[in-house]
Amino acid sequence: MIVHFYLRYSTQFGQSLLVSGNTAALGNNDLSGAFLLEYLNEQLWHGSVEIDPEKQDEPLIYKYILHNEKGEEVLEFGDDRIIDLSKIKSGKLILQDTWNHAGQFENVFFTAPFQNVLLKQPKTKGAAAKDPKSFTHEFRVKAPVLQEHEVLCMSGSGKALHDWDKEQVILLSRKDNWWTAKLSLAGEHFPLTYKYGVYNTEQKKFTRFEEGNNRMLLAEEAGNTLTIIHDGFAKVITANWKGSGVAIPVFSLRSKKGFGTGEFTDLELLVDWAKKTGLKMIQLLPVNDTIASNTWKDSYPYSAISAFALHPMLLNLEQVAGKEHEALIKPLAAEQKKLNKLTQVDYEEVVRLKTITIRKLYAAMKNSFKDDVEYISFYELNRYWLEPYAAFSYLRDKYGTADFNKWETHAVYDEQSIQQLISSTQSHYDEIAVHYFAQYHLHLQLKAATGYAHKNGIIIKGDIPIGISRISVDAWVEPELYHMDEQAGAPPDAFTAKGQNWGFPTYNWEVMQQDGFTWWRKRFEQMSTYFDAFRIDHILGFFRIWSIPAHAVEGIMARFIPAIPVSINELFERKIVFERHRYTQPYVTDAILYDLFGEQKDAVKKTFFNGNKLKDSFNTQRKVEEYFSKNSTFSKDVKLGLYDVISNVIFFEVPGSNGQQFHFRISMEDTYSFKYLDPQSQEALKKLYVDYFYHRQDEMWRQEALKKLPGLKRNTNMLVCGEDLGMVPHCVPDVMEQLGILSLEIQRMPKKTGIEFFHPKDAPYLSVVTPSSHDMSTIRGWWEEDSFKTRRFYNMMLNHEGEAPEYCEPWINKEIIVQHLYSPAMWCVFQLQDLMGMNADIRREDPREERINNPSEPEHYWNYRMHINLEDLLKKTAFNEELKGYVQASGR
Repeated sequence: MIVHFYLRYSTQFGQSLLVSGNTAALGNNDLSGAFLLEYLNEQLWHGSVEIDPEKQDEPLIYKYILHNEKGEEVLEFGDDRIIDLSKIKSGKLILQDTWNHAGQFENVFFTAPFQNVLLKQPKTKGAAAKDPKSFTHEFRVKAPVLQEHEVLCMSGSGKALHDWDKEQVILLSRKDNWWTAKLSLAGEHFPLTYKYGVYNTEQKKFTRFEEGNNRMLLAEEAGNTLTIIHDGFAKVITANWKGSGVAIPVFSLRSKKGFGTGEFTDLELLVDWAKKTGLKMIQLLPVNDTIASNTWKDSYPYSAISAFALHPMLLNLEQVAGKEHEALIKPLAAEQKKLNKLTQVDYEEVVRLKTITIRKLYAAMKNSFKDDVEYISFYELNRYWLEPYAAFSYLRDKYGTADFNKWETHAVYDEQSIQQLISSTQSHYDEIAVHYFAQYHLHLQLKAATGYAHKNGIIIKGDIPIGISRISVDAWVEPELYHMDEQAGAPPDAFTAKGQNWGFPTYNWEVMQQDGFTWWRKRFEQMSTYFDAFRIDHILGFFRIWSIPAHAVEGIMARFIPAIPVSINELFERKIVFERHRYTQPYVTDAILYDLFGEQKDAVKKTFFNGNKLKDSFNTQRKVEEYFSKNSTFSKDVKLGLYDVISNVIFFEVPGSNGQQFHFRISMEDTYSFKYLDPQSQEALKKLYVDYFYHRQDEMWRQEALKKLPGLKRNTNMLVCGEDLGMVPHCVPDVMEQLGILSLEIQRMPKKTGIEFFHPKDAPYLSVVTPSSHDMSTIRGWWEEDSFKTRRFYNMMLNHEGEAPEYCEPWINKEIIVQHLYSPAMWCVFQLQDLMGMNADIRREDPREERINNPSEPEHYWNYRMHINLEDLLKKTAFNEELKGYVQASGR
């Protein structure tokens, strides 16, 4: 069989198009063997190959690839062009295709949450006619968002298309992603024009044609030929689909039977409430195990000891025990009641009690548990991470630390020795297997909760942290995937003047790329077991990462990696009077020291300095930190002042460059070193600084993201959202738009320069809008932080005159919520605290108690809990009906 490929695509000079598929002539899905098409004209590319249907064991699946003028490879979206060659009797097959751009918004509707939950449609009875026995053309087109009783139809010129007669439109039938119609166009006069439209099966009438120009079929193919037309998307959407959701960490949920923390089983109550109020999404923070030190510091959900294991704290013990083992749970009743009354999560006590009880339950159930068929299946599917995690947890408990570098044995991961360690013949096997037991039951409970959500028409959105803990299973097993001598963080912003140091090792992307980012693909695959959508925490890290050297404490000491440095020649060309030591070492004078330390200047200088130079024992922030951890002679303010001295540089010299290359220290203008320069050098440095941070890196960062994100996104059918906040490079919005990744838009963090607030009405469709996130104060908390800013917001964003009320009264909170609901963004998500803030009877008294995290605090206790039980929230009929009314009125 001769197969002809015609692709409608307008290319530019230097570009070429190829087709790849699961047959030898198309390279057997190896992109390097893809078949090159020929340019026909400005709108069309063509190529033909011979395929023997008898040698094709499975349906032909193919897609197109663009090689652009930059040498980049761009794959179109989807894998749904499927041709069963065994059913085609023609000797010639013509495929007329339209390029499927990944950023086309309709593609979002073919992701799992929409196909499986939000747009899941029952079969429409009595819609399409039966396929004719013989046909020359098969039309295929997509229309993912149709209303109840609506089907796709088509009409056009010519007898077979009923000459545009709206009373005789041709109804299409749905098969997988496509609406299809098979027609015999033999003897028709070409070219033919046609359009798709919408037909209402209940009213039995044609309702409307698609928008845009008529489509055209240019010529009839002679002889024994079948033509299949893949027409892309029918332009029949009259209003963009929009949904709204609620965001809250699982640990923050409160129920009457709770254990002082939220549990996976509590999600069912939250689903009931979301359904009652018209919300379609529940957004969670990471739910991975973070138990490293068995202290409250482990409450940080973004510092997991495993990228795959779930947190034992979120396990409902009563459900695990069942009636058979309820005697093991009953003695906990008093402690459980005490913990559940607490305003906040007592992380240490909850984890301690649950850990003890999980061990007791395992001991009582281990004999039947190990032979459970469903458990065996879970174990086999997840052993690649489950076995190392269990071994790690055992060794952590044995040696009293998650820092594997301090373990007496197995400090370096070795597969063979770990297999011996976890062998069922070992005397300590139960101490290993208890972690299998806990993870299996966590899996069952989370899976049940998400299944319940789906039955009620609600999707669950997870969160993928950008980093991993440096004392985690992942770092222990595959340390080569990470730069263990670097620390990931974020540059300074309006909330953190010194930047952020998350402490995570940075990724070794070059090594990860060698096996096609297997670790990431496994991570996405495991996420899809439970979640319909996910948020990529700090998606900017896929473009470049803010990398802090191991000797530094503060994020201000970092630079972007990768980054093109400034050369010494550039400095000379710009007539900057450059002295290597002056620009790259801390600039210290007595005046600066007095400004930093005041009356303590002399004592500080005597202890930490030789003249105006720091002593070698204090010349890094880590050395200073170590000194202050053991010595209380000086105050914390002195420590921070010394950090400022160390960071008082203009450039970081590139190691090994012999003084020839440099990276700017961010916030250069705030340094004493810069302020003491002559005006000419200052002006020249400012211009170079702007070029360094905002221009020269952009193309390289774009290319970096395109090495990683397209393949990873193709590997999952979840809805992908990116947290693109902070210092956003110019290339980021374009890359996210090209890939169809939803952006995050926050009212208080506008991405456009020169404006103080972002208005929800200006959000792009493929985005998530929210008035606040877990890293920020709630609407009510923010309102009280800065009265001048609040007044500007009150006047400019809410369009009210005069002074703003001192406190965020319910009507103001409500107005902000409603303003977001009417945004054009696909999704509008609110922290639960912000929604409750609309009602004076329900909301918490002190809004300062509602904040989940404060990024300016390096060690923040993540212990926020709802102040009202979910069961009681479900009974707040007036509030729930009011919220539902706003949601429905906004078209969400």
